[in-house]
Amino acid sequence: MIFDAMTYPTPTTDLIRDPRRPRVSVGTQWVVDAAGCNASALQSLEMIQSICDDVVESLRLTVIGEPAAHRFASPHGVTLLYLLSESHLACHTYPEHGLATFNFVCCREEADWPWADKLRCILGATDVMIRVMHRGAWSTSPGSMDS
Repeated sequence: MIFDAMTYPTPTTDLIRDPRRPRVSVGTQWVVDAAGCNASALQSLEMIQSICDDVVESLRLTVIGEPAAHRFASPHGVTLLYLLSESHLACHTYPEHGLATFNFVCCREEADWPWADKLRCILGATDVMIRVMHRGAWSTSPGSMDS
């Protein structure tokens, strides 16, 4: 199922999950948008890194190398990228819009983290939108493993 701007629920909805599972699963992707956040929190590389570190530690993920991080000049935010043996975790913040965006891709089927609760608490987010997509092969097609 594809979610577009016309089918998104109201901002108070925390989770959109497509219940279908691929025939061949290679993991799950979480796309998280936190709006109404505190601008100074979004400019703090240390605070955003602590959120990402919590995701990594809570889910017992394996970081490869050092996270790549950049702090932009004010009034802009930060960007962080963690290369994981399980895939990757990225965050971009936009203090000028009160927005933080996270993209987490994991080869594990279930690697849920309490995004809404944590981002409301740490960043002061008023709205958190979470989209969960199962990645993989959905049907038999030419060139698939069954061909």
